[in-house]
Amino acid sequence: MRDLERDCHARGFAVQNLEYRRLGPLGGGGWPHTFDDVAKAVSAIDGPVVTVGHSAGGQLAVWAASLPNVVATVSQAGILDLREASRLGVCGGQVDRLLHGRSDLYEQASPIERLPLGRPSLLVQGLDDRIVPPQLARRYHAAATAAGDACELVELAGVGHFEHIDPATPAWHIVARWLISY
Repeated sequence: MRDLERDCHARGFAVQNLEYRRLGPLGGGGWPHTFDDVAKAVSAIDGPVVTVGHSAGGQLAVWAASLPNVVATVSQAGILDLREASRLGVCGGQVDRLLHGRSDLYEQASPIERLPLGRPSLLVQGLDDRIVPPQLARRYHAAATAAGDACELVELAGVGHFEHIDPATPAWHIVARWLISY
């Protein structure tokens, strides 16, 4: 995300590139620690915040959109429906590891189950993404709009999972243009 951070700075945005505890023996992440890290960092920012994240970070960005100082959110190939992602085995079962196999945590951790957010969101999804299936973004978009949230879904043909984090690609330019309005 450092390239996107530099691009945002060049466009005049104030940026904080957040790190959070990851899964794995050395990371110490998962519920609730990963989420606490994000909440603490976002809440410490003085002023309105737009959260942006890619993949697992997209899930966390949209999850954090319910925090009081967040005014909008962007998901780039985010895992926005943890229950469905678990059912599909997305990312080799990482969702189950994130929630320690506890299905009772979906309501707290899964963006789709925290709707409505009451904030606008942009979802950018590659149709050729083999890591996070486009149907997750579609499911979130349908649920968000049904709940009354302003939610825009942009699906990109010929785009996979990692193009989103390259500032030279159309996938990022869509996000950068959208951010200007906030």
